[in-house]
Amino acid sequence: MSGKVPQRSPQLGHLSSRVRNVLRGPRPEAVPVLLGRACALVGLLDVAAGVFPRFRHSRMHAIAEVLPGATGPFAAALSLSAGVLLLLLAHGLKRGKRRAWRAAVVLLPAGAVAQFTYRHSVIGVLISLALLAPLLRHRDQFAALPDPRSRWRALANFVLMGAGSLALGLVIVSAHPKTLVGDPSLADRITHVLYGLFGFEGPVDYQGTTSWTVAFSLGALGLLTAITTIYLAFRPEHPAAALTEDDEARLRALLARHGGRDSLGHFALRRDKAVVFSPSGKAAVTYRVVSGVMLASGDPIGDVEAWPGAIERFMDEARAHSWTPAVMGCSETGAEVWTRETGLDALELGDEAVVDVPDFSLTGRAMRNVRQMVKRIERAGYETRVRRVRDLGETELERIRQAAEDWRGTDTERGFSMALGRVGDPSDGDCLIATAHKADDEPGPYGDLKAILHFVPWGTDGVSLDLMRRDRAADPGMNELLIVAALQAAPKFDIARVSLNFAMFRSALARGEKIGAGPVLRAWRGLLVFLSRWFQIESLYKFNAKFQPRWEPRFVVYRASADLPRLGLAAMQAEGFVNMALPLPRFLRRRTAAPRPCAHRVAERDIQAA
Repeated sequence: MSGKVPQRSPQLGHLSSRVRNVLRGPRPEAVPVLLGRACALVGLLDVAAGVFPRFRHSRMHAIAEVLPGATGPFAAALSLSAGVLLLLLAHGLKRGKRRAWRAAVVLLPAGAVAQFTYRHSVIGVLISLALLAPLLRHRDQFAALPDPRSRWRALANFVLMGAGSLALGLVIVSAHPKTLVGDPSLADRITHVLYGLFGFEGPVDYQGTTSWTVAFSLGALGLLTAITTIYLAFRPEHPAAALTEDDEARLRALLARHGGRDSLGHFALRRDKAVVFSPSGKAAVTYRVVSGVMLASGDPIGDVEAWPGAIERFMDEARAHSWTPAVMGCSETGAEVWTRETGLDALELGDEAVVDVPDFSLTGRAMRNVRQMVKRIERAGYETRVRRVRDLGETELERIRQAAEDWRGTDTERGFSMALGRVGDPSDGDCLIATAHKADDEPGPYGDLKAILHFVPWGTDGVSLDLMRRDRAADPGMNELLIVAALQAAPKFDIARVSLNFAMFRSALARGEKIGAGPVLRAWRGLLVFLSRWFQIESLYKFNAKFQPRWEPRFVVYRASADLPRLGLAAMQAEGFVNMALPLPRFLRRRTAAPRPCAHRVAERDIQAA
């Protein structure tokens, strides 16, 4: 894997460290991070106080014995609830979220009251108040706006909180061995926890008032799970990203003038992205927020001279919400501009395979395997058709859309930075579709259709591969057949360059398999080959290499090395490799929204006016 992008602009070297830190964007301040960690520690203490009544020795225990018996159980439940909520709020406090600060300011006194009432612990009260004081003093540092949200977070909260409550409930049930009646089995304890979360008495019994303490604690966990889930389900919904018709029209106008610069430009039209425009409106950056990461993809759209304005708007938005800024798959030029304007760092992520159509030929030894495979498939009776989307009839387009969905290998649609997320939309008439056909004695649900390749425009003289789908019952080699067909038909559509798949860590794979590669490089290649079992790293590289492309490096832009694991997880979520939400069964899923031809018409009008 290669090193960093070329040196930044020399002007940055003369800036003071304070100005440079501002340019680097919304790096979390030390105070919110410190207070967030302290909040998590206090939350753990509150949970321990609720679960283990004698977590610390209380000198006032003798006085506590003469207090009303219900005081202990109520206070234990309050302490446990406050502790769990503080643990949930700790991450928001680290990011400087205003709502997390407000909730913590309310919960800390409640936890202090519970500490004193239940355990009469002066130290516990002092710890809570010691955290409350700096929270109030530094309240101006907790001004970040809330994250975009959707209804799926309610389901995720129910699953995670339910699992956590079950695990913590087992600890609560087992934390009083001296007062247990008998020796209940694990099944009895789990049953007791499940009953207790819903407010009912279970099969486990205790001596004295311990049963009340356990019952109130379990009931508090169940009530906490229900309240947080109901709140998330019924609060106003703000989708993580949604490209409006006006935004799409403006982006199409920019692509019409500057779309030939970046092969990933058309993917900015994904409708699950948001967009920020430069003050002049001549450039834009599209993004999606995933797990607190503001993830852009490809280069900014539009005039290169206006890129800094769009990048500045992007960083302002990240700073306002305390999101972690990052860019996936930008070009070398894009990486240079991003690092110069923001102070972020860049690292080579992989290479994009680009085939120059005039230089492509099936002749020669290097193309022998592809040539033989294509000839074999053609002899088997397959034929190919390459057409623009606008040249297809609605009936055939619908059949292609349905086949592309049904032939998808996973339940989740994969792709973000290099996928459009739709096929056959009327506003995408310039897209190219290559299909393979073979007449069978027993036609399937899609007739003679056997495979599909979908390309999006890359300026006026190029296309970029979007998706590859095939019938699993078709002969191997469908993708090679259709790529060759598209390359051979390209001159008819005035296409001079075709961008194929992105090969992650290609340079490491290529150098690691050469004679003389060092042990570190071989070990790195071995790890990549191992990971290829799940992420198709090596297979995509070898598939692309068959067509003798030129390799264009792509970069990831990030804020700090410590952000890379989080960025990697967010990127895998965005690309569909990691699904943090439970998917609905396919028959219950909502169909894709109806096409929006009006956006296309508006874009055409703007282009003509320009």
